Amino acid sequence: MKNILILSFVTLVLTSCGADKKMSVEDIIASGNLEHIRKKKAELDVSAQEISSQLRQLESEIKKLDPQERIPLITTFKTKEAVFNHFVELQGSVSTKQNLVIYPEYSGTLTRVYVKEGQKVAKGQILAKIDDGGLSQQVAQLQIQADLAKTTFERQERLWNQKIGSEIQYLQAKSNYEAQQRAVNQLQQQVEKTAVRAPFSGTIDDVITEQGSVVAPGQSQLFRIVNLQDMYIETDVPERYISNITTGKDVLVEFPILGKKMDAKIRQAGNFINPANRTFKIEVAVSNKDKSIKPNLTAKLKINDYRSEKAILIPQSIISENAEGQQYVYTITDKTENKAKAKRVIIETGKTQGDNIEVLSGLEHGNEIIDEGARSVKDGQEVKILVVE
Repeated sequence: MKNILILSFVTLVLTSCGADKKMSVEDIIASGNLEHIRKKKAELDVSAQEISSQLRQLESEIKKLDPQERIPLITTFKTKEAVFNHFVELQGSVSTKQNLVIYPEYSGTLTRVYVKEGQKVAKGQILAKIDDGGLSQQVAQLQIQADLAKTTFERQERLWNQKIGSEIQYLQAKSNYEAQQRAVNQLQQQVEKTAVRAPFSGTIDDVITEQGSVVAPGQSQLFRIVNLQDMYIETDVPERYISNITTGKDVLVEFPILGKKMDAKIRQAGNFINPANRTFKIEVAVSNKDKSIKPNLTAKLKINDYRSEKAILIPQSIISENAEGQQYVYTITDKTENKAKAKRVIIETGKTQGDNIEVLSGLEHGNEIIDEGARSVKDGQEVKILVVE
């Protein structure tokens, strides 16, 4: 009896499995039996993997047997002669020779300040006055003595010209007068230092010391005066460019903060190589008619260090290198309709600009170069051309 029950159970399971295989996907879904649905999905997943594997094998064999399938597909372009400008990109800051902090030349109290911030002044204009501590009175007294010495000398000179008196009296009078005049001049120079004057025409950018302060030479900053007319950009250039970046070279200047660009020229190139960073300095003069460019403003420079009127330019991405370090590209030969043969050409390259590089030798105007697909072809291999640019 036990064996009969076991046999009946196995028969039922086999019948159920056979029924699942015969039933369609729609029927199984309609049955609503989760176990049957999962089982059917597992069967289909296995079948899909087997079919995918078989398709890959078939495709691989087709590529081996069909010559058309083995030909690499490429695009090409023809080389052209073009004007090539190479630029060195640097960063510098704006400077001016006329940006100066004014210090006093005399010690004392700053009794008067005649200017304010933002005021335009002319060269030599008095900006402030320092108390002279009685020097003016001393000059007046010395001047009286000098005038007396002058009168005495003139009288003695007239007598000497008339052969009256001795030569020693004449020389003593002359010496006394000259000594008195020198003393007056020296004291007047000291008094003149109490007047603080503008060293050049410009604008008072900052009044640093207020009226009534005690000031001292070389210690007390009084004013900052700036002239925005003669502006220039100063930057350091690597020494490898010393023969190409010279006075008179064209420069494209950009001020990112101002959103402003302008053309300029190098007005001075240094002759000294800084041993600390192996650079030399250059100055680029900039026009500043609207006064928008300020000292220490950051500027970007593009300096034209090289130019070729008939350059052959190609993308850097298509260049390969062999074991000897030689660079090469593929051209095409034996072209018939849209088929040709790939030919490896050794080239020599020069400067780069962006994605392009100049070819110095190996290519000529009108050569047809393999672009897309250049990395997948071999020398002498047949190729199929899709596009000619």
